[in-house]
Amino acid sequence: MSFAKIYTRGVLGLDAPLIEVEVHISQGLPSLTMVGLAEAAVRESKDRVRSAIINSGFNFPTKRLTINLAPADLPKDGARLDLAIALGILIASDQLPEHSTAGLEFIGELALDGQLRPTTGTLSIAIACQQAGHQLMLPAENAAEAAKLSDFAVFAAHNLKQVCQHLNQSELLAPYMVTTEHTVEASSLDLADVKGQLRPRRALEIAAAGGHSLLFKGPPGTGKTLLASRLAGILPPLDLNENLEVARIYSVANMPHAFGTRPFRAPHHTASAIALVGGGVSSQNK
Repeated sequence: MSFAKIYTRGVLGLDAPLIEVEVHISQGLPSLTMVGLAEAAVRESKDRVRSAIINSGFNFPTKRLTINLAPADLPKDGARLDLAIALGILIASDQLPEHSTAGLEFIGELALDGQLRPTTGTLSIAIACQQAGHQLMLPAENAAEAAKLSDFAVFAAHNLKQVCQHLNQSELLAPYMVTTEHTVEASSLDLADVKGQLRPRRALEIAAAGGHSLLFKGPPGTGKTLLASRLAGILPPLDLNENLEVARIYSVANMPHAFGTRPFRAPHHTASAIALVGGGVSSQNK
């Protein structure tokens, strides 16, 4: 076997498009060529993967390696493709069974000693993986986030060796399965904290009851942010789809979030309109 194909996913906004990692080993001077619109962090994976494979007790092939990341027109960023690339090399070099990765997708950054490090955008990847009917292998630190989905099993591994033992069926990993959390934490920001301000409070209550937008206007220090922060406390609980959408945004941004709570953002009053909507140049467009 000199060819292998492993499935993984990228992160594009809130979406997680499928990426096929194709590895071909041929005769020739030892080299590793990576194609498929890979950015710097992905191109650097060849050095991480080489060390991780060797330090996990496997042999890195001393032949010509060509790695294609398909589709070729989709920019690939981040180090989440490390695990898939390493497994592709091991399968193409006959160190792992050819069909051992069937129905599985893999994400995870590799340390030089083979340990798996967490990545961002895990929840978006898990949702796309579930919709595709695949199972997901990922770093143990990301398992709890992916397990927010109901009826979806993931396999959590601490290092490359554990993943390979599972694929060899010498030491199987138990599926990391939990039900979606339905408990909602009570908001610590209560409208009862606001003293006076009867008209703005009445406006908040009407907006919350009718699902209306609300605009507070006034000089700094008059209580606009204080009032706005209390709106979440009088809104109904988020449903499952809303919970997942909020959690996906925080996951992509790599920010902590208590599942089930409504988000509240407080940009500074001097922020420009462009900064308010998330302006800047995307790394994919540089």
